[in-house]
Amino acid sequence: MYAILIDAPEEEAAQAAAFWSAALGAPARPVPSEEQFTVLHEAIPGLVTAIQAVDDAPRFHVDIETDDVEAETARLLDLGATQVSQWLECRVLRAPGGHLVCVVPVHSDPDVFANEARIWS
Repeated sequence: MYAILIDAPEEEAAQAAAFWSAALGAPARPVPSEEQFTVLHEAIPGLVTAIQAVDDAPRFHVDIETDDVEAETARLLDLGATQVSQWLECRVLRAPGGHLVCVVPVHSDPDVFANEARIWS
């Protein structure tokens, strides 16, 4: 797992970022190249934690990072997920139970990814 995202409606994202930043004691840093994201730096050590402005209801979702988006998507579909949409290279899935999961290409430092990734056969 790469990240946990706190999805907030666009009009409430700034307030959500301020709240979660104060609640978790983590500085909120907007991502300049992806303005819908505000990272809560080191809120959960070892896991990216961010607010994402969405055009939808508030919720939480997780990102699973992989070096093969197609294969990981297929694996999760075989486990019972359904594909909801695609955004750029990311696949948005709904897991059994209704939670959203995004399958994303590697964003971590390549050495960290290589040392910590789980390998499925």
